[in-house]
Amino acid sequence: MEISRYVAFSSDPAGGNPAGVVLDATGVDDSVMLATAAELGYSESAFVVPADDDTLDIRYFSPLAEVPFCGHATIATAVAYAERHGTGRLLLRTKAGPVPVTTDRAADGTLTATLVSVAPHTEPLAEADLAELLAILGWSTADLDPALPPRVAFAGARHPILAAATRERLADLDYDMEALAALMAREDWTTVDLVRRESETVFHARNPFPPGGVVEDPATGAAAAAFGGYLRELELVAAPATLTIHQGVDMGRPSTITVTVPKEPGAGIGVTGTAVRI
Repeated sequence: MEISRYVAFSSDPAGGNPAGVVLDATGVDDSVMLATAAELGYSESAFVVPADDDTLDIRYFSPLAEVPFCGHATIATAVAYAERHGTGRLLLRTKAGPVPVTTDRAADGTLTATLVSVAPHTEPLAEADLAELLAILGWSTADLDPALPPRVAFAGARHPILAAATRERLADLDYDMEALAALMAREDWTTVDLVRRESETVFHARNPFPPGGVVEDPATGAAAAAFGGYLRELELVAAPATLTIHQGVDMGRPSTITVTVPKEPGAGIGVTGTAVRI
């Protein structure tokens, strides 16, 4: 089994979110995938089994468990595949559903990939769950931006969304990892998407990820897609729209995620980023 290492959502190997990529995991069982992800220690690793032409079956493992969908490992996998087979269109069959991905090469040789999520939707965040989540984070209701109400958003995985009233509140992240892991396991949340709105289309994000065994994810494509769907469904952005999400800055791994929000209700959300080999 050949394992490659990439960072996604950055052109600098010192930034972005690292992912392990196995482009041919044919015959590899679940226990080996999980053990490999744990040994790599990245928030997720992707394991691919080639199917028909330009169709790949893909699974994602954190160091602790399998997750149904992962954005940064998808971007890393698509770029790794393009390096070996050329750019173009792929169809990834994930546990969350089919995810088309397109890769392109810029004039300077940089490879980018764009995925289109499964249909997104949002759900209410129960008052009791919100109160528990705020307590674990050490936040209060006064720390929230009332213009971006708390919700649970989905675009392949479920993420509660909390918007900080200030950039300083977002920068000060200190939480009980064990308590948050237990809450997220109970509610089937993959990461917690903490955001701060800088302008109409520019956001900052942080994503605690204790279910994956890491304190924080430096770039979370799945949460970015879910957030794009949230903004459209709640009419908090004028669609169609292109958003920029800065993540990983506060943990020293700056990442840039481009999110494309089509106007059509229920249409998949586009997530674009670069990836480079470590």
